[in-house]
Amino acid sequence: MAKVLVTGGSGKLGRAVLKDLVANGYHVLNLDQTLPKDAPCPTVRVDLSDFGQVAAAILGGIDERGGPFDAVVHLAAIPAPGQFANARTFANNVPSTYNIFEACRLAKIRNVVFASSETVLGLPFDTPPPYVPIDEEYFPRPETAYSLGKLLDETMAAQFCRWDKDLKIVGLRFSNVMDIEDYKAFPTFDANPLLRKWNLWGYIDARDGAQAVRRGIEAEFTGFEPFIIANADTVMSRSNVSLMAEVFPDVPHKHALSSNGTLLSIDKAKRMLDFNPQFSWRQYV
Repeated sequence: MAKVLVTGGSGKLGRAVLKDLVANGYHVLNLDQTLPKDAPCPTVRVDLSDFGQVAAAILGGIDERGGPFDAVVHLAAIPAPGQFANARTFANNVPSTYNIFEACRLAKIRNVVFASSETVLGLPFDTPPPYVPIDEEYFPRPETAYSLGKLLDETMAAQFCRWDKDLKIVGLRFSNVMDIEDYKAFPTFDANPLLRKWNLWGYIDARDGAQAVRRGIEAEFTGFEPFIIANADTVMSRSNVSLMAEVFPDVPHKHALSSNGTLLSIDKAKRMLDFNPQFSWRQYV
């Protein structure tokens, strides 16, 4: 049974990740400052901005919660812009990611998955995207302190992998995470496409986000790779052609658009991670 250390398992996506990993046979330890409800695994309260605490956890130095760990999943962060002052968001998120990467290096853990963000793609698209569906092929365009921090996380990941040719770091650019109870609001989005244009009407079911994490752990390659992680459809009933004509009429289409298929391309995640979204809001509304 592989042992996986997860940070931020008490959050919205994290709870689904813990459940998925345990259900698929992994032995899991959660690091968080908040104890989750009905957690399927133990939780240790750790301040990720304190390298000593992070290193102790990853090196197996916490009483009764020892390693060694086969993989580390780093989800913990202030999860979006605008929740705290910019400097606090940056000072919390970026050093914590460095602490995780460096502690993994010391522990010789060469399988790391972390939560990047769709925001590095240029959200909220006040400047239109360069094309649709958007993918990982254009250089990130962070527009907030939060997304700038995520780009720096990705940059650190690439350099850590340059230092160690056997290291794999997977950066998952998660779209807007949703639980089943969130889907009741989706039918109201059609009335005003501007409400959700900020991320090209994308989302990710928390359970499919958890699948992506597990696929990232299990993927067999080395080096750093970023992946857009979104569901296979949009949040809208209206067609993509109609939405783009109204909201982004001058943005080129890389190929013919499907009626409701995601405009956040998941082709790379499908190809390299075998990621295959299983859930859609349309199943629940």
